[in-house]
This record gives sequence, C-alpha cells and structure tokens, in this order.
Amino acid sequence: MALTLGSITRGVNSVVVALTEAPVIGTLMRRGFVELTYVGRRSGRTFKTPVFYSRKGDTITIGVAMPDNKKWWRNFLGEGGPISLHLDGADRGGHATARRDDRGRVTVRVLLDQPN
Repeated sequence: MALTLGSITRGVNSVVVALTEAPVIGTLMRRGFVELTYVGRRSGRTFKTPVFYSRKGDTITIGVAMPDNKKWWRNFLGEGGPISLHLDGADRGGHATARRDDRGRVTVRVLLDQPN
C-alpha cells in the first residue's frame, strides 16, 4: 500500500488526538491543541481535525499553517459558519470566520457559544 499525503496526515492527526486524551501528557497537549468538528460546505459530511489554537476568553484563534495546502478553513470564509471544539473535556459550539491577510496568512477566529 502506497503512502499518500492524505494517509500520513490522517495518521499524524490520530496521534495528536490520542495524545490530547492521554492521562499524563494530555493536560499539556490540551493547552495548545483542540479537536474541531465541522460540516463540509460542499459534501455535507462531518469532519474532525486537531489544530493548534490560542484562547482569550470566549475567542479561539487558529492560525492555519500552509493554508494553500488545506481546505477545511474555506468552510468559514465570508459570513463563516458553525463549528464545534472539544475544550476542557466538553464539546463547545461556536461561530467561525476565516480571513486571509494581504500576506496570504489565514486566521480562523471562533466566538464560542455561551455554555448552557
């Protein structure tokens, strides 16, 4: 079986998610990584992927590394859309918007919904 970039990416993502759930290292990993869940704009399928993030209150900021090689963030261009993040042991919903600056960098900002 030939390795493809997609299969390598899925493998790395699986390892990152597993590490965030590990008893000892998980606490450290969760400080910088979060698993997000979204519905594809064209396929209608649900996707999950781990990303590096920073948080200030109810705002999550995700800098997209190598954005031209990734597609997930494009679901949140324009008016943005709903997203879910696994934070602090629970799923939190929010609204994500993606912006590309004039240098080509992409940032996704998520405003978290208020918890019930």
